[in-house]
Amino acid sequence: MKVAIIGECMLELSADSEKRYTMSYGGDTLNTAIYYSRLGGKAEYFTALGDDIYSNTMLEQWQAEGVGISYVRTIANQMPGLYIINNDQNGERYFHYWRQHAPARQLISQFPDVLHQLHTFDLIFLSGITLSLYNQSDLQQLFSCLQHFRAKGGIVVFDNNYRLRNWKSLDDAQAVFKTMMAQTDIALISFDDEVSMYGEHTPDECLVKWINAGVREVVIKNGESGCLLYVNELTSTISLPSVVKPVDTTAAGDSFNGAYLAAKLKGKTPQQCVNDAQICASVVIMHKGAIIDKSIDLTGANNV
Repeated sequence: MKVAIIGECMLELSADSEKRYTMSYGGDTLNTAIYYSRLGGKAEYFTALGDDIYSNTMLEQWQAEGVGISYVRTIANQMPGLYIINNDQNGERYFHYWRQHAPARQLISQFPDVLHQLHTFDLIFLSGITLSLYNQSDLQQLFSCLQHFRAKGGIVVFDNNYRLRNWKSLDDAQAVFKTMMAQTDIALISFDDEVSMYGEHTPDECLVKWINAGVREVVIKNGESGCLLYVNELTSTISLPSVVKPVDTTAAGDSFNGAYLAAKLKGKTPQQCVNDAQICASVVIMHKGAIIDKSIDLTGANNV
């Protein structure tokens, strides 16, 4: 299965207990691509970077992770965005961004052939943060691409990752998400983000909304309450295998997505995909940063 993942990767600064910062990189869709790769998948990453030393280093590290960079475009005299992670005593993360002029925002406008190249893939993965990168004209082109892609049998997987600060307004975000829902086959949903966008409601109400939009497979990720899964017109609740106290919740949902897609690649049932994804996320949140050490077993089998 040929998988394309669209989005943005930024430089990441994360603090240790002494408030010393370590530089790495991260971005929701890139995180998903890496965890997908570590669990046996291979995805091509679609984004734009600069021609600076940091962009070059990221490309080298992505290749070392097994993430394809054939479709990464370069824009001269630009640099990637930057974010800083801080965590509270419960491991919850808070972000501060410098990304307004990041080259990833220009991917579609500067390189319109990218959308044609997506049609050579079997599955496209993108997120709400991906959508927030583009202007209205770019979004219209992207949605048209997804519509034709699905009409030819392609699968679109969407993570609703939502940050209000990335949008002009809540109304603008809701309108774009509504269009995206109609172009989604598999939705991997963070319930917290749904509440942030639509206000207080239940996971069941959330599920009905996505089903009514025509999505055929839905996973609602709801923290310690586990996941709500809808597939083949059946709904089930899948509890967490264990509840852990997180060190850093950065990339919890992203690693879940990567593991879910990797399990699907291996032909596992949706229930097994959720189980694998829950285990992977529970391992990742016990470590600092979006991308944890490569030696750590994401299946949880060898991690005590």
